[in-house]
Amino acid sequence: MKITQISIFLENRKGRLFDVCSLLGQKKINIRALNIAETEEFGILRIVVDKPAEAVKALKENGFVAHLTDIVAVEVADQPGGLADILKILNENNVNVEYMYGFVERSADKALLVFRFDDPDRAISVLNSNKIKIIGSKDIGGL
Repeated sequence: MKITQISIFLENRKGRLFDVCSLLGQKKINIRALNIAETEEFGILRIVVDKPAEAVKALKENGFVAHLTDIVAVEVADQPGGLADILKILNENNVNVEYMYGFVERSADKALLVFRFDDPDRAISVLNSNKIKIIGSKDIGGL
């Protein structure tokens, strides 16, 4: 199962992150995961929200550059080596991780990680065959 992520280009200046979060809040769009990769001049804000199509529409209408991307959210044992176990399986099956970041979950014994793969369908197949739980879009609302 893939999840839709929004990537937003932001100038690296005061108030731009507030502008995005404020806009989404006004539109009653809930951010479920967030990551920022930055340089001195700009950043890429990656978010998972409960209403991605509405979010992109609102962002574009307000002058933001925003794109949809497929990602995969994986449940990982929240213990030392939990992530390494998943990465070992991906590595042994030649699945490339482009980037990843943490995700919020209310359960204490599991962590959720978001992965961007160069071949998400192949990654999903490998994860499923190794009985690794993938979190779908419907599950996001309960987190």
